[in-house]
Amino acid sequence: MTIKLYNTLTKQKREFIPLNPECVTMYVCGPTVYSYAHIGNARPAVVFDVLVKLLRKRYKQVVYARNLTDVDDKINAAAKEQNVAIDVITQKFTDIYHQDMASLGVDMPDIEPRATDHIDQIISMIERLVDKGFAYEAEQHVLFNVPAYLEYGELSGRNRDDMIAGARVEVAPYKKDPADFVLWKPSTPDQPAWESPWGSGRPGWHIECSAMIEKHLGRTIDIHGGGQDLIFPHHENEIAQSTCAHDHEVFCSYWIHNGFVNVNYEKMSKSIGNVLLVHDLLEKTPGEAVRYALLSTHYRSPLDWTDELLSSSKKSLDRLYGALDEISHIEATSPSESLTEKFYAALEDDLNTPLAFSELHALAKQANNAKDDGERAEVKGALLECAKAVGLLQQAPKEWFGVGTSDLDEAKIDALIEQRNAARTSKDFATADSIRDQLAELGIEILDRPEGTSWRKV
Repeated sequence: MTIKLYNTLTKQKREFIPLNPECVTMYVCGPTVYSYAHIGNARPAVVFDVLVKLLRKRYKQVVYARNLTDVDDKINAAAKEQNVAIDVITQKFTDIYHQDMASLGVDMPDIEPRATDHIDQIISMIERLVDKGFAYEAEQHVLFNVPAYLEYGELSGRNRDDMIAGARVEVAPYKKDPADFVLWKPSTPDQPAWESPWGSGRPGWHIECSAMIEKHLGRTIDIHGGGQDLIFPHHENEIAQSTCAHDHEVFCSYWIHNGFVNVNYEKMSKSIGNVLLVHDLLEKTPGEAVRYALLSTHYRSPLDWTDELLSSSKKSLDRLYGALDEISHIEATSPSESLTEKFYAALEDDLNTPLAFSELHALAKQANNAKDDGERAEVKGALLECAKAVGLLQQAPKEWFGVGTSDLDEAKIDALIEQRNAARTSKDFATADSIRDQLAELGIEILDRPEGTSWRKV
């Protein structure tokens, strides 16, 4: 099978062919660490976590880099407001981001470069752009001269007027062209600063990613990912900078972007007050349920986040874990390719996670309907393998359902079940049903199986 991906640059879905099949390179724009991550920040982290898992299954080596933006005007504002150094802010929210993403089952990237660790590389790239005639100095600023790069705008497909408006570029008299954007800017005494050939200052946002990619992944990479909101101007500017700094070599072969997350069918906005923080969601919802919800819609489509979506995602996971619980006494065996073929076909078709999820549920049903333990063992192996590929079913069923992890008196529950079994044996079904109802009120589900009665918390 081959992996097919939709390329934002070509507007086509085509077969993924890496530059070097022995080593695939992927870079994804990570968070600006000045506050808690919201659910929109979590979507690319989860989506590209699935993609890198798929790539690792198909290729010998994958180098995955996801950066941290740790110098930014929002960080500066937060540090000034709290009267602390910027690294106090960035380290605090980096740690929280790592914890929250781990709760969503997101693995750490191979490389997590920070902008402040790459100032020398940033300055070097800016110098090259100036030397090649693609950038210029003006009033202690260094700006990229957009008209000098004739292909500017190919990624976003915007015309010049739309680009100027969409970039929200600063109107400044020292610009040669209104679309020109900042590579380096001066700092005031209360802002972080580094020495450069153009004076004491700090880098612009866009140049940071170009320099970090060059440092860690090379001049041309296979995949560059991020949210749809980054297509313009951030990724458009990255292409311009890197292409011009590298004598018009191709910067990236495949541009992959995930869609927006809306909350209750409205765009997330601080002014509306509907920004959902991952940290808050995790206080009342299992991380796997949040992950399932984020992957329940195709990654390129908008995702409408609602309470109903989260609830249905939790119930879907209950069914999958329930199927595993039914065969918990069976040891999984390696599945035949025929059992996993449809699942991987869905995943390899531009990460069609909704279809892949339906295949997971088909495997769960097949496990329930299996004729013998040999078939159950193989189907269980297929279900666990496929679920792992999308970061699901990473707990034991009893752990998922909370058995042994609550304040419930397990001895009391076992005693009630024994009383119920005795009532059923004596055909006192009214008492048996009453005990079942009593346990249900405690959040306990009784599971009657041929090998005996067990229970789980729901």
